[in-house]
Amino acid sequence: MTTQKAAPVHTRSQELQQRAERYFPGGVNSPVRAFRAVGGHPPFLESAEGAYLTDADGNRYIDYFGSWGPMILGHAFPPVVEAIERAARKSASFGASTAAEAELAERVVSCYPKLEKLRFVSSGTEATMSAIRLARAATDRKLIVKFEGCYHGHADGLLVKAGSGVATFGIPGSAGVPDQIAHLTLALPYNDLVAVEAAFAAHPGEIAAVILEPAVGNAGCIPPVDGYLEGLRAITRREGALLIADEVMTGFRVALGGAVERYGMDPDLITLGKIVGGGLPVGVFGGKREYMDLLAPLGPVYQAGTLSGNPLAMAAGLATMDYLQEHAGEIYPRIEATAKAVAEGVAAEAKKAGVPLTTNRVGAMWTWFFTPGTVTDYESAAKSDTAMFGRFHNSMLEQGVWLPPSQFEAAFLGTAHGEAEVKATIEAAGEAFKAALGL
Repeated sequence: MTTQKAAPVHTRSQELQQRAERYFPGGVNSPVRAFRAVGGHPPFLESAEGAYLTDADGNRYIDYFGSWGPMILGHAFPPVVEAIERAARKSASFGASTAAEAELAERVVSCYPKLEKLRFVSSGTEATMSAIRLARAATDRKLIVKFEGCYHGHADGLLVKAGSGVATFGIPGSAGVPDQIAHLTLALPYNDLVAVEAAFAAHPGEIAAVILEPAVGNAGCIPPVDGYLEGLRAITRREGALLIADEVMTGFRVALGGAVERYGMDPDLITLGKIVGGGLPVGVFGGKREYMDLLAPLGPVYQAGTLSGNPLAMAAGLATMDYLQEHAGEIYPRIEATAKAVAEGVAAEAKKAGVPLTTNRVGAMWTWFFTPGTVTDYESAAKSDTAMFGRFHNSMLEQGVWLPPSQFEAAFLGTAHGEAEVKATIEAAGEAFKAALGL
């Protein structure tokens, strides 16, 4: 199917936005949805199927953000829909244990053997927040190292020089975070082991953990340089600090076993989300038994949640994981090849048009940075021409291609994307680069 050539009409979406602004700050329940970084009016979505989104005005779009990652099997994937329907007939929530929790845990652990024990929560923010609490308890230390542009949820201490929407809006942190909490987080440049060594030298015996996205997705896609992840593991092991791999975005996305598998990592704790829930709210934190057994009711670290292990999320997750595991040998090479084709095809169009562009890709996630320089950290990502990206985004949307509405977010695709979507996207990009240059 080809994309639309005429600019879509958004009359109904604009009416819905005006209504939403009466109830929600900025009319949204998550900031990037407001399209403030790219301009224009955000369409309100009504339905989705496979690789396509349909808005309230009936416009269809090829989807390259996939609900920010989890829709690896496409929207409304029949086995997932059927699993949710079956579970919902039994009850949407129990607040008590069910067999499905351990069943999904088995699937997750079979892909992530480093997860000796785990716990389900309801969001990635809960997962990272809980992992850090656990690391502090295990080490009896307070300080945390994170990396500039890496987003680990909106817990207070993790909003220091964070990526995602924080980077999109140019906010250095967040109002409402006390200095006493912010000072417990050391934000360092990504891909810079010298800075990590210096931080440990400046704070001997004080750093509880280093948390990172092994391949950054929330400052745009930024892969680790050779030796970086191995270096972090060596430093943290030597210094008695835990290494936390935040795979909420990369988990089951860049490989069946995520970045841990792709890069051969040995983290102490791992956080997961998005794909694990098949599109429903879920998070996971887990790792080595010696640390996980510190959690109540076995140990002194408290963590709880009424909706943790929610039966609908467990059902969606089981259907997703079963399909991914059964077809992994075909799925992952195919979606990586499709991502490569669209990422490089659009980059070729930019070169033809004389638009400075750098493309970073890891598996089936990537970013087109509107800058001629290499992007290896947040500082280099921030040199991108965000105004140019905004014009490109708007032109692509008008042609029926929906990209993440921020220069500092990764794009995703899944099994529902094929040659037709790639061809339509590349053709749209050729027109969009002309529009972005005012040609």
